[in-house]
Amino acid sequence: MKRVFDTQLIGPFAAMVIVAVIVALTTERFLNLGNLSNLSLQVSIVALIAIGSTIVIFAAGIDLSSGSMVALLTMIFAEMLKFMDIPLIIAVPLILIIGGIFGLFIGLVTAYGRIPSFITTLAALIAFRGLALTFNNGSPIFSLDPALEPIFYGKFLGIPLPFFYLAFFYAIAAFTMNYTKLGREIYAVGGNPAAAILTGINVKKIQTITFVIAGFMTAIGAILMSARLNSGSPNYGQTLELQAIAAAVVGGASLAGGRGNILATLMGAMTIVIVQNGLNLNAAQSSIQNIVLGLIILLAVGIDMWRSETSSFLARVFKLNSDTAKIETVKDR
Repeated sequence: MKRVFDTQLIGPFAAMVIVAVIVALTTERFLNLGNLSNLSLQVSIVALIAIGSTIVIFAAGIDLSSGSMVALLTMIFAEMLKFMDIPLIIAVPLILIIGGIFGLFIGLVTAYGRIPSFITTLAALIAFRGLALTFNNGSPIFSLDPALEPIFYGKFLGIPLPFFYLAFFYAIAAFTMNYTKLGREIYAVGGNPAAAILTGINVKKIQTITFVIAGFMTAIGAILMSARLNSGSPNYGQTLELQAIAAAVVGGASLAGGRGNILATLMGAMTIVIVQNGLNLNAAQSSIQNIVLGLIILLAVGIDMWRSETSSFLARVFKLNSDTAKIETVKDR
């Protein structure tokens, strides 16, 4: 019984299904094909950024900078396309490289500067948002490139392209975390850094790599955000970092590090987006949505903290019931 409750995918999947059922019961529009299609597009950006946030959490770090980094990267991307006349085919890889460099900087300061990731990424959150405001006098840049729209809204075999982005990057992330040396080292660093050092793992290097991955995935999210809205804005990405962290936590990733499943993060992201979609369909104010998001994070962290106690308690209950049944059977005989 304890093994069942410790299974990393059952909990997030059950949470996603329960939330979907509740939202479907509160509004008929939820199951509308148009809304479901929109839902799949909404989850793509959050879920892709959540890959990087989850990997940082696996290594016992935290990334609060992704939302502001999205704003900054969309403005840089917009400047490239609109004012610098850089072709889209060149601008896209440049943004990916810049995102990786931003992540590298945060990782180096965190790992080698021995500053907690909470502080470094909080500082980056503020700095990136400020830097985004320095572009175009802080005003959004619209009508970037007609070729951007197909990147986000295009379809292949009748399926929206963001679905393939999710499948591709989550497959790579899952393979990396489960079947490669890097994945094992990330889990080891998050689980016990001192023990990881004794086994010969370069802990600082691994911590830095996780932030590079997070920066790269945030850059992908920024490109999709620009493609979706055909613009760049210093106001994009607000609370996106919280949604990404919430997706990881709801997916069962432990904030203490060393435990979690990257595929469960996708379920966590879908749960978060379904909740937001349900609130939108029920005309809830943005303030209410933020309150609900905060409560979800609090509840998910609480479940993580109480996971072992809950599973042990349930195991004892079922064992007690089993023993009682056996005793009654013996008496009957």
